[in-house]
Amino acid sequence: MISDPNGDLPEPRRKTISSPYIHRLQRRHFLLFDVLPILGTVGAFAFLAVHPFGITEFVLLFSMWLVTGLGVTVGYHRLFTHRTFKAVPWVAGLLAILGSMAGQGGVVSWVALHRRHHEYSDREGDPHSPNLAGGGFLGAVRGLAHSHFLWMRRHEYPNVVHYAPDLIKDRDLVRIARLYYYWVALGLLIPTVIGGLVSLSWTGAVSGLLWGGLVRIFVLEHIVWAINSFLHMFGTRPYESRENSHNGGIFALATLGESWHNNHHAFPESPSFGLNWYRLDPGFWLIELLAVCGLARDLKVPSADRIAAKRISAHTDQASHAA
Repeated sequence: MISDPNGDLPEPRRKTISSPYIHRLQRRHFLLFDVLPILGTVGAFAFLAVHPFGITEFVLLFSMWLVTGLGVTVGYHRLFTHRTFKAVPWVAGLLAILGSMAGQGGVVSWVALHRRHHEYSDREGDPHSPNLAGGGFLGAVRGLAHSHFLWMRRHEYPNVVHYAPDLIKDRDLVRIARLYYYWVALGLLIPTVIGGLVSLSWTGAVSGLLWGGLVRIFVLEHIVWAINSFLHMFGTRPYESRENSHNGGIFALATLGESWHNNHHAFPESPSFGLNWYRLDPGFWLIELLAVCGLARDLKVPSADRIAAKRISAHTDQASHAA
């Protein structure tokens, strides 16, 4: 609560902040980390005339995508946003750094945005819902464009004091968040140096930067954005949830388990998005490995009874019996 200057009733804390300065920062981030990777991907294909795509480029693209993607899904999303498990400090710090290298925003801001998304999912106030742009085909297209990409140009910034008070009390995490641009730069520098050392040429360094850096950011971003956009309009809905989330199981490996999106919205406290062993969820596999090694604990997997109770078919059966 914020004290009223006249000494009357306190004002409620603002949930969002909007100012020209914040919007300038958003536009800068949009150009650097959303638009530039598109240009970098075009440049990578053009650069094939100078330096062919080989095993080094493939390894850099895949490995950097994997570690930064796990940093986002395991660190940013499952650990810091939803607190689905606890990790030892150095593991938590490493996950925050790897997530930062993805170029999707500092950890505190990312968490605040995602917590607001869950609070207002597919309602007014959701920063990236595809379902608020009107009906019909044109409304769907406008909604998908907004939720997949355009919303990041300018939006109300969630107040981190309101949405992430637990994170701003963590000095180590705040220190990592303040160095966000340096972590992104490190994520670009690593493949550049490796590419140059392996090929012993400047063309190898540039190729490493393009494929392990900019193309990797482009690929991971669009995978994450597709969950925000397409999986709030299309897919399967096995569980009751108040918003329009869907599963896209065919994309489970490519999204590191994030495409079990309806499962996640139905059980946001669960570190397992697949919920069952046969649903592929690489993010949860890493958490389980950390737990086996004593580096993670308190995994809040929902019980089989609770999962069954939320199944839409179960509610349908109950309704038919009541009738």
